[in-house]
Amino acid sequence: MINRETVIQAHDLSKFYGEFEALHAVSFRVEGPCITGFLGRNGAGKSSTIKMLLGMIKPTSGTGKVLGHQIDDPKGSLLIRRRVAYVGEDKGLYAYMTVEQLIRFTRSFYPDWRAEIEQRLLNAYQLPLRRKVKALSKGMRTKLALLLALSRRPALLILDEPTEGLDPVSVEELLQTLAGITAEGTAIFFSSHQLGEVERIADSILMIDRGRIVLDVLLDTLRENYRRITVGFDTQPPEAKFQIPGVEHIRASGRQLTVLASRNADDVVERARSLAAVSVEVQPVTLREVFLDTIQLDAVSEKR
Repeated sequence: MINRETVIQAHDLSKFYGEFEALHAVSFRVEGPCITGFLGRNGAGKSSTIKMLLGMIKPTSGTGKVLGHQIDDPKGSLLIRRRVAYVGEDKGLYAYMTVEQLIRFTRSFYPDWRAEIEQRLLNAYQLPLRRKVKALSKGMRTKLALLLALSRRPALLILDEPTEGLDPVSVEELLQTLAGITAEGTAIFFSSHQLGEVERIADSILMIDRGRIVLDVLLDTLRENYRRITVGFDTQPPEAKFQIPGVEHIRASGRQLTVLASRNADDVVERARSLAAVSVEVQPVTLREVFLDTIQLDAVSEKR
């Protein structure tokens, strides 16, 4: 049995940029060694959350811990960065160095650097050792940043859109690598817009929208419990009758109701039959469907 430990803890994290509230009282917990997919639209608050966890920006209010260290403590922040490998959207690298120089420079800081991972990724990614970083394509810079992160033997790997700029073969190689390193004790926390990739390898899902956490669920729980129930009636459907525990969203169209349930799908079916529904269809849902429904529901709630 794999021992789980809390690697990230956030409590009521909020962040203002002037009068704009990027994050509002965000609280969550991430366990390792697991893979957690961090989902949300552009501007939802993903990057701000990640930068606060790494001590790159300070929260306006709230607290957090990464690997047991306080994120707003300068000493703790330094200890976090020693044990956490981070690949950001901008893939910040020393542009004036060659690929070989940058690898050698980074390697010198980590006594437990995994030379076998470095060599395997060099071969797989076909990185040009003598080319300057500034001359690399976006995809090549992404591959180099991933090599530097994965070779470090980090306790926690934080990735912000890691597959951006990668070709399909490289994406497949990366997903296989990420799925494998958790067996060595590394926890992974990554944001992505590619829901299919997240669904393939993630153990849990954290979803943020408009600076608020709107979903925090194990992927196995989503697969086992989330259902879409489509109910047809001869007359106007009694939408209010389906406001029962576990129902996340109800959409009416003519004489048909579509219900998204996170649990108690059998209760929804029983309610439909008790209300003389003429048709009831129950289907499992994909992560993409849950994402779209949850974000749309949050948008409707915001307007109200």
